[in-house]
Amino acid sequence: MLPKSGEVVFHGRQTPREAARFRVESTHVDSPAAKPEMDGWIHFAQHAEAAGIESVLVALNRYEPDPLMISCALGLATKRLKFIAAYRSGLMNPTTFVQQVNTLSGLIDGRIDLNLVAGSSTAEQHGYGDFLAHDERYARAEEFLAVCNAFWRSNGEVNFDGKYYRVEKGKLNTPFISSNRTAPEIYVSGHSEPSEKLVRSQGTCWSRVVDTPEKLEAGVSRMRAAGINVCLRLGLICRPTREEAISVAKSILPEDKHETTTALKDDSQMYREGAAVAHDAHWLSPNLWAGLVPHYGPVWTTLLGSPEEIAGAFIEYKKIGVTDFIMSGWPELDEVDRFGRDVLPLVRNAEC
Repeated sequence: MLPKSGEVVFHGRQTPREAARFRVESTHVDSPAAKPEMDGWIHFAQHAEAAGIESVLVALNRYEPDPLMISCALGLATKRLKFIAAYRSGLMNPTTFVQQVNTLSGLIDGRIDLNLVAGSSTAEQHGYGDFLAHDERYARAEEFLAVCNAFWRSNGEVNFDGKYYRVEKGKLNTPFISSNRTAPEIYVSGHSEPSEKLVRSQGTCWSRVVDTPEKLEAGVSRMRAAGINVCLRLGLICRPTREEAISVAKSILPEDKHETTTALKDDSQMYREGAAVAHDAHWLSPNLWAGLVPHYGPVWTTLLGSPEEIAGAFIEYKKIGVTDFIMSGWPELDEVDRFGRDVLPLVRNAEC
């Protein structure tokens, strides 16, 4: 996950708690996260490349700069790192969107993928001029991606007549430019039935929050049988021992036991599930911790432990068919360095 703007600290040491508080408070109007800060992003991106990270997710919300613009700027400043730009249908028509993505692909050597979300906050959706209900937004997203995919799969004209979009004799001369593909990967995020339907019909990768392998196996198997990859979102705390990792996790817990930001995501099945997690139900497994979920939502579900324990967990997820992982850390920069140095070599050795 790309850090928030202003989150990366160059000089001195940032504690996990300080990093977590920065992220929690990034929705405040006076947060540095609202303004682009290239030096920190480039510093993180260079460390991510050195650590063996393939891609970073760039968030979309009203509190931060535009993810397509960030992806372009960082793509020009890096060599190998790919960018998964979050996007929602309804913000522009699909033909214009494809033209922008295709142009971006030519500027950064095709290192752009997309994370399609339907939106999770009623207030934020209304602020963007979008007043459709949850399931309708997924129906519109299906049409949006159908038009996008028609452009990426065809060299001829695109015609589409749907409920939400109509395209007649659509033609774009600028293609998606890459050495090894003709379209971006399309991640679809969500836990609801409409999100699963959307990824099966128009996406290439289903993105959801981490859970135990036992609970995920059936859903992962369904997606993989349909030719869809599966990506897990998770927090990561790696330390020399499990006990040290637990200590770090506890340090991130808010002083106010009732603090929560989940109300900001009032129209999300994923966050409704997170809100149902009991405040004392901290452990999903010996290394999967949900202590932050009641406070900040399900994407704060955290895999923690020693390098050997974390590497073993990644191998178990890969065994059931999981193909991708999007990780967050506190601080992001330190956790990326630890992952590349201490965890990834163990995973690669186990795969041999």
